[in-house]
Amino acid sequence: MVESGARRSAIIEAPSVLGLWPSGVQDLPAALLDAGLATRTGAVRAGRVDPPAYDPVRDPATGVLNPHGIARYAARLADAVGDVLDSGRFPVVLGGDCSILLGNLLALRRRGRPGLLFLDGHTDFYQPSAEPAGEAASMELALATGRGPRLLTDLEGRGPLLRDEDVVALGHRDARESAEAGMQPLPTGLHAMDLDAVRAAGAATAARRAVDLLTGGGRDGYWVHLDVDVLDDALMPAVDYRLPGGLTWDELETVLRTALAGDDARGLDVTIFNPRLDPGGRIADRLTECLARATAARDTGAS
Repeated sequence: MVESGARRSAIIEAPSVLGLWPSGVQDLPAALLDAGLATRTGAVRAGRVDPPAYDPVRDPATGVLNPHGIARYAARLADAVGDVLDSGRFPVVLGGDCSILLGNLLALRRRGRPGLLFLDGHTDFYQPSAEPAGEAASMELALATGRGPRLLTDLEGRGPLLRDEDVVALGHRDARESAEAGMQPLPTGLHAMDLDAVRAAGAATAARRAVDLLTGGGRDGYWVHLDVDVLDDALMPAVDYRLPGGLTWDELETVLRTALAGDDARGLDVTIFNPRLDPGGRIADRLTECLARATAARDTGAS
């Protein structure tokens, strides 16, 4: 139960798969809402931003699937997120694939200099020439930091959306896979704590370090991006690109609670969960429980 007077969350449905393919990830909002996310968190419903039509043909000019649609969608999603921010509420955006991150960050970039806590099993720093299918869901961190076609790196002339030093990537475990595929390396200025580093420090300490890196320094708050494949594959098999290992539910909850508790957290998105790979709804229920527990401190104003 959310305490009276607490700053309430507002859920935006963003079922875009423009950066992936229509595999079932577009059903994520419905699955989590059916599992009771709004009622468990005391969140209000702030609408739905439907994507333009999906084009399966890779754009020859950029090497990316649906680049024009992603750019248009980012602006519309930024409008919706901005409305929630301006109302004094906390946006929780339910994707969709990871390309929705661009719209969320654009909303913050319109208002200043954002930071980003990037929770993902993959670093998603591919350049179009190295991404086999041209999927922006494997490139969104690169695009957000200004690497890639200008259509997606300079949205509204505000690019890059992020400075390298304003990003903490936490929990990834794809170093071998991405190197073998020829992904460009992460820049030295970007703060990276892979799964081994999180385990060595402990989830609570790693999360505190991440928050410390993202607060102050001229930043105007930070966004939290959650790709559910940051979780252990044995716990979260309902994703399209599986990778062994990952965080436990308790570790993820610890990281989210720490990241969302302070006033510098500006919003959260949840991506990549595919309900069609969870036919009984068990994983949706567990994910909803984790999100509700993790956001409780923020919603109640607890530290």
